[in-house]
Amino acid sequence: MARLIVKSEGFNNQVIDLHLGVNRVGRSPDNDFQIEHSTISARHCELVLGSDHITVRDCESTNGPFVGGQAVREATLVAGQTLCLGDVELFVESTEVNIAIPKFEIDRPAPPVVLTDGGLVCPRHSGARVTHQCTQCREILCDQCVHHLRRRGGKTFKFCPLCSGKVELIGGEKKKKKSLLGLLQKTVKLPFLHTRQIDRE
Repeated sequence: MARLIVKSEGFNNQVIDLHLGVNRVGRSPDNDFQIEHSTISARHCELVLGSDHITVRDCESTNGPFVGGQAVREATLVAGQTLCLGDVELFVESTEVNIAIPKFEIDRPAPPVVLTDGGLVCPRHSGARVTHQCTQCREILCDQCVHHLRRRGGKTFKFCPLCSGKVELIGGEKKKKKSLLGLLQKTVKLPFLHTRQIDRE
């Protein structure tokens, strides 16, 4: 973290750890960082911490900020420099910024219960057996979990409720059994009705 250390006597190397954005420094306790000294104004200056630098801005102080012995209204500070506020010296130890990215924990369902016959119990519906699996996120699902979309005159599409991926029946789709009449119609060239008419003649 960006840090300045008060090097003047009587401050016991007071540390100023800057936060991102504007940091107000002065003699008044209303500032972000209070430095009690007669040569420092009530609101002396602002130390603005950006992503990779510190900028000092004078706040109409009586004994304005000095960088490298020169009075400044606004200046960029680098590590190793000395900033003087009145008769108080501050050493710029670091200008680095540590940005913490928060971690978000995603609740995951408990692992499925395995039945004695090798089947699985749905993690979301305790009384239902797992029948489907998503081809995208590989989540296992019961019939209650699956979202069905039926097109008029067409087949039913199945979707995962978690990622909207395609869902397939575990073990593959069962083929429909062909009826005896349908089988005969494919194997016999003449339809039954026409055959009966020939027999009557």
